Amino acid sequence: MSYKLTKIILLIFLIGVIIVSFTACSNNSNQTSDSLPEEINFGILRVPNDETIAMVEGFFDKYFTEKGIKCNYIVFDSGAEANQALASGSIDFATMGNVNAVTSLARDLGVEMIWIHEVLGDIEALAVKEDSGINKIEDLAGERVAVPFASTCHYVLLNALKNVGIEDQVQLLDMKTTEIVAAWQRGDIKAAYLWQPTLGEVLKTGKVLISSKEMAEKGYITANVEVVRKEFSNRYPDLVTSFINMLSEAADIYREDPEKAAAIVAKKLEITPEEALKQMRGSSWHTREEQLSPDFFGETGNPGHFATIMKETSDFLQEQDSIDDSPSQEEFNEYVNPLYIEKSLGKSEG
Repeated sequence: MSYKLTKIILLIFLIGVIIVSFTACSNNSNQTSDSLPEEINFGILRVPNDETIAMVEGFFDKYFTEKGIKCNYIVFDSGAEANQALASGSIDFATMGNVNAVTSLARDLGVEMIWIHEVLGDIEALAVKEDSGINKIEDLAGERVAVPFASTCHYVLLNALKNVGIEDQVQLLDMKTTEIVAAWQRGDIKAAYLWQPTLGEVLKTGKVLISSKEMAEKGYITANVEVVRKEFSNRYPDLVTSFINMLSEAADIYREDPEKAAAIVAKKLEITPEEALKQMRGSSWHTREEQLSPDFFGETGNPGHFATIMKETSDFLQEQDSIDDSPSQEEFNEYVNPLYIEKSLGKSEG
């Protein structure tokens, strides 16, 4: 064999090695981007909702653990705490009130809203002590009212006070729900706006002055929603769709047998099944199909009314100096994202 031919054969061999190497690297790169995460961090609230049912019934195992993904659950007392965790990148999903979801967008935390757990009604309310002498909203003038700031309760309370013209005559105290119960029991406060299950604790010696259900009828709609970091949803869109499927399956248990669902969540939340059922009936749960209606998410390219509600809430929060800037309606239209609900129903190829 000639020297020249040997060189040609060697060159062909080297080119082949290089091509194989690049192909292998390319395949490894695709494998990394398409592979499943080792773990997912879920920020949750201790409320009787579809997510709590899913936890107790082992649906997280069915949809995630069986794929080799470890599920971590981080309990937050409020959405404000969840936003702090989202800002640090320490959680991937978070349940929060829609008011805190507004804050997520206003603070540019890189998240999107993908689900409505429940539209809030009697599950949140303004409670006053039985012997307080407070019988109507106007009677709160000159009083102190405890409420977790930057929450759905805070938003509804501010509007309730504003509607009767006493928003500047009431001292609001920013407290966690557990702190509110302790202060109530000590006699430090006699009025508070908060949610179940801690609302039930103060109502043992109190009464409801107005509920979020009544305020919703006046146009001040609030809800517990789910957000996800876009970095996660962009990388693992199928897992976000799985999450929607899981919540829908869990919610079906409540729709088909409310008493069974109440018994499921009662032990987890350390309340009676009767109290759990009362709390669950204090909000409205909507199917995937209902959430894609014009009243809520709408559909991709055709935003629903909930994006408008979020914008109106955002504008109000800016007026109250709770946020510096209110995002545009177009930003909210994109933020309230129906894509994963659509994918879960086979309505989207994206």
